[in-house]
Amino acid sequence: MASSAPPSPDDITALLRGVIDPELGSDIVELGMARSVQVDPAGVVQLEIALTTSGCPLRAQIQKDIRSRLESLPGVSRVKINWGELTQDEKQQAMSKARFNVSQTAPDTSIPATAKILMIASGKGGVGKSSITTNLAAALAATGFTVGVMDADIWGFSVPRMLGVEGDLLAHEGKISPVARQIGDGRVEVVSMGFLVDQEDSALMWRGLMLNRAVQHFCQDVAWPADLDYLLIDMPPGTGDVQMGLAKMLPRSEMIIVTTPALAAQKVAARVADMGRKNYLRIVGVIENMTEFIAPDGSSHALFGTGGGRQLADDIGTPLLGAIPIEPGVSTGGDQGVPASLGEGPAAEALKSIAASIVDEHVPPVEMAGCSARMLDAAVAALDALDEPDSDSAAAH
Repeated sequence: MASSAPPSPDDITALLRGVIDPELGSDIVELGMARSVQVDPAGVVQLEIALTTSGCPLRAQIQKDIRSRLESLPGVSRVKINWGELTQDEKQQAMSKARFNVSQTAPDTSIPATAKILMIASGKGGVGKSSITTNLAAALAATGFTVGVMDADIWGFSVPRMLGVEGDLLAHEGKISPVARQIGDGRVEVVSMGFLVDQEDSALMWRGLMLNRAVQHFCQDVAWPADLDYLLIDMPPGTGDVQMGLAKMLPRSEMIIVTTPALAAQKVAARVADMGRKNYLRIVGVIENMTEFIAPDGSSHALFGTGGGRQLADDIGTPLLGAIPIEPGVSTGGDQGVPASLGEGPAAEALKSIAASIVDEHVPPVEMAGCSARMLDAAVAALDALDEPDSDSAAAH
């Protein structure tokens, strides 16, 4: 019986696409780890495989997968692997490809596909990110939109107090119902750890896995309304586990970065933009908070420096969406559950202007009126109406 002819290098490469790097979750060919493939007439396969690090603890698993796939192939007499290490540039390319693949295979969530998701992020705490989130949510709702607010700042939850919503997160048919508040012609629907603790000042001492599980519940197990127009996510400050977990879980999100005029805040905020872009999120723009204090006599005082928001926007190549002045009413409104964006004054006008620019220019809502799904629903309703018996004729019979 004649022995099988050796496979071609292309045949070997095709099989190597089934070898997945367990850490990066993509195949070693796509990641650029399979540098060369040679097959001699005797059926000896020689491979050069480059790992992310020379001492990679997953090397044994990758080697086992390669051998199990190739040594059973007809015509292969032996497999020899020469190990190498990716260069720094190659590592960055491999990580970028892996992140992109993750973004294309995100898990299902209960967030309607038509809802626009905005992550409100900051590089450090204390810049007023939660205040911006709640005020934008209120301003959007006041103009008639249905706005979800996910308080993903698990340790520093403050959204319920700032929006003036109280209640419990109740479950119905396996889904958590958000706590709702009517604002103007629209409404806000809120989920927060603040609804699950007795006191806002209670310490929540959770570690990374528990935190990620909590935000996963907020994405997958909350009964977000079907008519949700926007979902605003109050992100934890920085670039930790929760932020990266949400970016992977919600790759269609867009990000707004909050900073202050101070140079230190601007520098750390740039890292958040970098994290977002590495996870293929679009950076909508920058909001500068605490821009200046406007005294009762109308004079302006730049208490925290000047230009940080503009500099950050220029550095990361996005628009400066607006600048919010310092007003006691913003803090007081947050403490009392009366968002300043629902009132009057320079801060209120700036917040309303940013909300309007989001709707009109930067992140317009999905217009569903003419889509095929809505048209089909209308047609089915019309047919159902035709099938219903006339009430008068039914009574006559």
